[in-house]
Amino acid sequence: MIRVEPLTAKAFAPFGDVIEVDPSRAFDINDGFTTRNHALARVQSGAGAILSIFEGRVRPLSVAMVECHPLGSQAFVPLNGQDWLAVVAETPEPAACRAFLCKGAQGLQYNAGVWHHPLLVLGGAQNFLVVDRDGKDDQDNRANLREVFFDRPLEIML
Repeated sequence: MIRVEPLTAKAFAPFGDVIEVDPSRAFDINDGFTTRNHALARVQSGAGAILSIFEGRVRPLSVAMVECHPLGSQAFVPLNGQDWLAVVAETPEPAACRAFLCKGAQGLQYNAGVWHHPLLVLGGAQNFLVVDRDGKDDQDNRANLREVFFDRPLEIML
């Protein structure tokens, strides 16, 4: 079983960056009509970076596998303002899994090579702006995808 913990920059640091408004990195632009929260994460990529929108659908709250992308980071920014879950692990083993409750205004970036579970949305379908590596030259992106499946799924305790 995995207990869910709050998503904080300190707790998530071994796995990547939390993407959220940060007054210490903010300054006004456009004649004061826009506040720029600058450089909240840096894309890790040996190729070009792309923006996509992922449409996450509700699935069982269990973890039967983890994946990683060894060639580049992957950022998820929720567009609907709903809470969601992130599951990460230092190694691809059930005992290493940690779950974070991400608030609807929090995104995150998985560092290159970080093991994680695919999107886990709460409450209903959600859209995410995703920034990741352009894998068009990776033979169907398999060069940048590793998957490990567990013998038994882990239940997530909210």
